[in-house]
Amino acid sequence: MGRLKHTYLLLVMTVALLTTGLSSCKSVKLSDADDTMARGEYFAASNMYRKIYNRLTKPEERPLRGEVALKLAQCYQRLNRPVNATASYQNALRYGQTDSTIYLRLGQMLQASGKYPQAIIEYQKYLELNPDDPIARAGIRGCNIAISQKDAPKSRYIVKQPKLFNSRRSDFAPMYFDKNYDILYYTTTNEKATGDNKSEITGMKKGDIWMAKKNEKGEWQRPEPVEGELNTDADEGIVSFSPDGQTMYLTVAKRSETSSTSVEIHTSRRSEASWSAPQKFEILNDTVTAVGHPAVSPDGQYLYFTSDMPGGYGGLDIWRINLKERGGSLENLGPQINTSGNESFPYVRTDSLLYFSSDGHSGYGGLDIFKATLNSTGERWSVDNMGQPINSTGDDFGVTFGPGESGFFSSNRGDARGYDHIYSFVLPDLKISIAGWVVDKDDEPVPNAVIRIVGNDGSNQKEVARDDGSFRFNLQRGVKYVMMAGAKGYLNQKVEFESDSAEEDAEYGIDFILASISKPSVVENIFYDFDKATLRPESKEALDQLAVMLEDNPNVSIEMSAHTDRKGSEEYNISLSERRAKSVVDYLVDKGISPARLTWEGYGKSRPKTVTKRINKEFPQFEEGTQLTPELIETLSEEDQEAADQINRRTEFQVTAIDTDYELTL
Repeated sequence: MGRLKHTYLLLVMTVALLTTGLSSCKSVKLSDADDTMARGEYFAASNMYRKIYNRLTKPEERPLRGEVALKLAQCYQRLNRPVNATASYQNALRYGQTDSTIYLRLGQMLQASGKYPQAIIEYQKYLELNPDDPIARAGIRGCNIAISQKDAPKSRYIVKQPKLFNSRRSDFAPMYFDKNYDILYYTTTNEKATGDNKSEITGMKKGDIWMAKKNEKGEWQRPEPVEGELNTDADEGIVSFSPDGQTMYLTVAKRSETSSTSVEIHTSRRSEASWSAPQKFEILNDTVTAVGHPAVSPDGQYLYFTSDMPGGYGGLDIWRINLKERGGSLENLGPQINTSGNESFPYVRTDSLLYFSSDGHSGYGGLDIFKATLNSTGERWSVDNMGQPINSTGDDFGVTFGPGESGFFSSNRGDARGYDHIYSFVLPDLKISIAGWVVDKDDEPVPNAVIRIVGNDGSNQKEVARDDGSFRFNLQRGVKYVMMAGAKGYLNQKVEFESDSAEEDAEYGIDFILASISKPSVVENIFYDFDKATLRPESKEALDQLAVMLEDNPNVSIEMSAHTDRKGSEEYNISLSERRAKSVVDYLVDKGISPARLTWEGYGKSRPKTVTKRINKEFPQFEEGTQLTPELIETLSEEDQEAADQINRRTEFQVTAIDTDYELTL
């Protein structure tokens, strides 16, 4: 039922607003069309107005033609045909209609057609005459949001239109029966709906409630009408269920020849698979006020619904009634939820999470689906547009959630007739992970390495690296993590990082290079001034990392050693290397490492380096296992001699003592 096809509720309560300020016409046929429109029968009225409009061709009939064009535009707007409505509103202006609300309605129809710049112009024209109107201002905000997001990535929701639930007419307002999520109810106006007469409001069959079930394989089966006495030749739809599944709340719209269509909430009782005939649920002792779109809270305490009853904020508001109290206390959800526009189709997911549709909050056009979150004190709602692709320029409404962030909703997007269709949605889990290897200083996998990762979200994961040293953890976005890797015979290494808060898949990479307890470990990127023991500034990063490692391994004492190349005398090289080792120890002490844990030694050129796997990768001309002695180096080319001397000039540390049992702790 478009805004109309969603149920008669949105029509019956707005018909008075749409006809306000329009003069009656002395033409009998025009008065018949006016009466038809006043009853909310927009489909029939639009056909009548169109015939009248096409016959008004004389110059003196221009004012009357403008009035008919305005009424025709209002019918098209109710039928949710924005292209037709836009043309008719423009014709009304062309033929002299001066009602300022035409600019507002024209802006809404242009916005619903995705013509945002043009819509803003019409909203601004209206605001010049009505500067404080909140609907026009919300419309401009929505248009600006849509323009700014035109080339921006959409949310991660995946939206599809399942053919199984959709007919050639309107199908809408899906609702899961219970938390098993294997039965789906919805409203349909397909040609198999009960009754023979077409609706004067929509031109379609009147709505019935159908359902679909999953088979034992979890596959949806072909939908069928619900069993029992529920469906009649009246309009039934928009359902919700009590927590025990024994009571259905539904909207029923009945047309009378002597009065306007009434919209009420009814209940139906379940007996096995059959539903009883609907009985009116008394909220107000009032035959004028319309109520519909029932939504039962998960605990069964409240029934949320939509109504135009007095005491609201304009248009349709969302209310609730306490089902556990005798007589039921009524409560309007207040101005954080309700606006001067229309709020409808509530869906209560938890006691602090409400979904609803609105054309009063800033959106993309028509009804948009909004998510409202109640703060921890229960005093304030935070309302957020669910964005594209959940929302569109058309009407988006009637959401229901299944497991996780998945479910169904309805929309008339892309349908020139304004018919509604059911869409599925799912928010895939973000694939955020961190992976890497645990290796030793010689680039060999560390056997039985243990990696632990702790997040500030309370997560705590532990894994043993695979035989090749690799590991992987799944993460959450926007969490601060501390990771530590360790193994028997190796020093622990700790890393801290924060995962990105962006809603996109991400894989982080990190490698742990563990230092052996039993053999020396080279500290890479330590540089000294030529022929001196003075540390160069570019050594700071490597030494800071060494200090952190010592802080992470507080029970370990080490010896710092420096080595020189083959050039120069033995005495000179011993002295130089001792001073260089001492300068490293002094730096570490300045960084807060206890001097009692540190010793130093200079070995000069007495300990030539043996080529490791890592060195072989960087210098493949040197075979793994080869000791770079002065005698060997003398046989090499000049270029390779320099490379070998570079390898021998190194700073290392060696664990000398461990004062307690050593293990990985985090």
